[in-house]
Amino acid sequence: MSPDTPAASRPSLQRLFLTGLLTLLPIWLTWVVIKFVFVLLSGISSPLVVPLSERVAASFPDSLGWIKVEWMQATIALLATLLVILLVGVLSRRVIGQRLLRWFGAVIRRIPLASVIYDSAKKLLDILQTQPGSTQRVVLIDFPHRDMKSVGLVTRVIREHGTGRELAAVYVPTTPNPTSGYLEIVPVELLTPTDWTVDQAMSFIISGGAVAPDSVPFTRAGER
Repeated sequence: MSPDTPAASRPSLQRLFLTGLLTLLPIWLTWVVIKFVFVLLSGISSPLVVPLSERVAASFPDSLGWIKVEWMQATIALLATLLVILLVGVLSRRVIGQRLLRWFGAVIRRIPLASVIYDSAKKLLDILQTQPGSTQRVVLIDFPHRDMKSVGLVTRVIREHGTGRELAAVYVPTTPNPTSGYLEIVPVELLTPTDWTVDQAMSFIISGGAVAPDSVPFTRAGER
């Protein structure tokens, strides 16, 4: 074996390792997200499902003893949570469900801290489903400086006190977790509008820019 053989094979091994890593990384990230959602959703119903499954298993030890298995309890809890979510979705489209939601909202608003969180989250979700009026929903802003852009979601358009100048409240999600980010107040004329949908913007942010439309308007109209 020549002395150059190990050196020649090293880059090939590095490329193979990098290829394998890049292949497994999306699978691993998908698993992490799915596991997080699975644990989160199953954890909601677990306090009710676990003791109930224990009682059922104790009553029928020969035929239903398998219900006590931990992963089975987690699966049942997940299905129970999904069923409740679907039921709420069905009820929210009916008069009785809308009345229950209004009653629940009235109860929550009597709790000081909970009322702020509930109303803020509800308003944000409602806002993201509508067009803000004088500007597009998905925009680019000069952040952290003029020669760099960040994708932002316009949540509201307000006016500057005294001058009446239009200002946009822009939420700037971070990659890869869009639930954390920055809130910027930007003059409307400094926004760079896009024709992206909220779904496209979220896909762009979560993927770190890997999933994106073919073009993006980087320069504002009239700007050199």
